[in-house]
Amino acid sequence: MPFPEADLLVDRRRLKRQVSLWRFAAILVLLGASLAAAYHLGEPHWGRGHVGRLAVSGVITDDAARLRTLRALAEDGRVKALLLRIDSPGGTVVASEELHRQVRAIAERIPVVAVLGQTAASGGYMVALGADRIVAREGTVTGSIGVLMQTADVSGLLRKLGVSMEQIRSVPLKAVPNPLEPLTDEGRRAVREIIEDMHAMFVRMVAERRRLDADAALRISDGRVYTGRQALPLGLVDELGGEDAALDWLARERGVPRDMPVRDVRVSRPGEGWRDLSSRAFSALTGKSYLPERLTIDGLVALWHPDLGQR
Repeated sequence: MPFPEADLLVDRRRLKRQVSLWRFAAILVLLGASLAAAYHLGEPHWGRGHVGRLAVSGVITDDAARLRTLRALAEDGRVKALLLRIDSPGGTVVASEELHRQVRAIAERIPVVAVLGQTAASGGYMVALGADRIVAREGTVTGSIGVLMQTADVSGLLRKLGVSMEQIRSVPLKAVPNPLEPLTDEGRRAVREIIEDMHAMFVRMVAERRRLDADAALRISDGRVYTGRQALPLGLVDELGGEDAALDWLARERGVPRDMPVRDVRVSRPGEGWRDLSSRAFSALTGKSYLPERLTIDGLVALWHPDLGQR
């Protein structure tokens, strides 16, 4: 027959183990939540000031989360300078312009250096123009200062298929260009006026930000791409090099200590949970991203791609 005292002792030890286990689990949950919050917000809240590093890669489209992150960055007193790492062939005119203006707003408070990667062309270069200084590699593909609008005419194919389209419009230029009908001379002139107006805006940005006269800016803004070596004497970039060159300039010209830590600025997106957190953490460790990129382009684009050619 078991002793009551022994049973009580066993139960008490079992209860203590369960309490300890739950305490340990609670500590892990709190620690994980704290780390997740710090990671989700982009930067830890401890330590002295730092240099922020923001990557702009892929095709540039509207990104409200990125703009919110940039606005928060502009108000963060811990960020003493910004490295803008650009590897992009461009994107929509509006998205590139918006990002350019947001970079300029940040540059009103702290120095910003654009570090160009493999490609920083069209809208990618427009974003770089917002920085105080542009650093490129010798082999960087940049320039492609121009705007395009692409359309197609499938009316001939529809006729072969026995499909006829009928449209009733209030004015002749409504819904022009339209892939369901040939582009008229009047429609072509109207579209060209839009393209030329946006191109003039781009050229004006180049002239103002690169301190070039209007004629010089127009000559180099014919849509062609340049290597970093070619872009330097043309005044499109300030220096050949990489992130080290950018940090040297910040220390030399803007008084940012050379040993100040550099921390990545991560874009905080609503709805990202633990699955996205683990994916971003893995990407941070490997330097790669395995998440698919959603691409939507509509309207005017400032985009360079060798398969598209230049117009």
